[in-house]
Amino acid sequence: MKHSIFPFVLIFSLFITFFSCSNKPKRSRKPVSTITILPQSKNYIYGNNVSIRVQTKLRNGEIDNIKLFYQGELLKESNELDFTVSNVKLNELGRNTLNVTATKTDDVSNSRSTTFNVVSDITPKKYSYTTLKDYPHNRKFYTQGLEFHNGYIYEGTGENGSSGLFKVNLNTGNTVLQHLLDEKYFGEGITILKDKIYQLTYRAQKGFVYNLSDFAVIDSFTYKSKEGWGLTNDGKHLIMSNGTHELTWLDPSDFSEVRKVQVANNQGIINYLNELEYINKTIYANVYTTNLIVQIEPETGKVLSEINLDGILNMYTNPTDTIDYLNGIAYDNDGERLFVTGKWWPRLFEIELVESE
Repeated sequence: MKHSIFPFVLIFSLFITFFSCSNKPKRSRKPVSTITILPQSKNYIYGNNVSIRVQTKLRNGEIDNIKLFYQGELLKESNELDFTVSNVKLNELGRNTLNVTATKTDDVSNSRSTTFNVVSDITPKKYSYTTLKDYPHNRKFYTQGLEFHNGYIYEGTGENGSSGLFKVNLNTGNTVLQHLLDEKYFGEGITILKDKIYQLTYRAQKGFVYNLSDFAVIDSFTYKSKEGWGLTNDGKHLIMSNGTHELTWLDPSDFSEVRKVQVANNQGIINYLNELEYINKTIYANVYTTNLIVQIEPETGKVLSEINLDGILNMYTNPTDTIDYLNGIAYDNDGERLFVTGKWWPRLFEIELVESE
């Protein structure tokens, strides 16, 4: 009787395969960490302390070290799979980040991160306004930047093909000096610092520097932000907005970034920060698409006050007029006068702030 050898060959092959596989080194699995903030909350308050718990799971191998970072700074390094760091002070407004990097003894590592919002610990004061005086404003100006200097209004305008820099007689609204940008540029915020005018553009990541006296272009610069919006200065640095909740300080000598702050009130982050003005060591900012101006503490980004300008243009417009949003804050330091206007607005207003009850 003839027997088939196939079953024996199959069994032998399976045995060899099993033996070979069992001798292969096991693939090293990445460690997995979780981050828990205690107490848990939707928003956290600036200046408060929290605890941060880190738990790490291993599928195989041994842990070498686990590093916990808060806003890029090392909080703790440990080889414990479960540890807690207590009394971590929340010292930055806005979106905060925690990162954990866990590394095994075979150098296999893995990172995890979590973000959370930190809001201001103060309630902003509320203001309305009284109109003290109004002045003519060029209806063709799509206002992006506004300055008062030596009795004149300086205005930076937007829109491709009509962007420029203008020196304007406050009382008549007439232009006495101008420089038009190439039509490929969409002009944005301006500021005057030491006999120079600085102007941003929208998405070209490029700015221009002019002589204050004759608007001659003397320099240009680039910036990292994808968009340029508002611009002001504190006497030493340029301060720019980019349409988010961030403000960035630039060194006017080389245009490098000096520092950033995130802006928030006691309810949350304030986005769409637009035209800026530095007044009495604080920053005033238009909030784009609203009639709101916020006053910001430069050191922290806390909103100190909120100014509601609803209705300021009502009596000067009719339904057929083409107007856009409030955007333009200028301040006369000597006369302590505050001016506001908007894109394609027919008037510029001198206002006085009135604290709301």
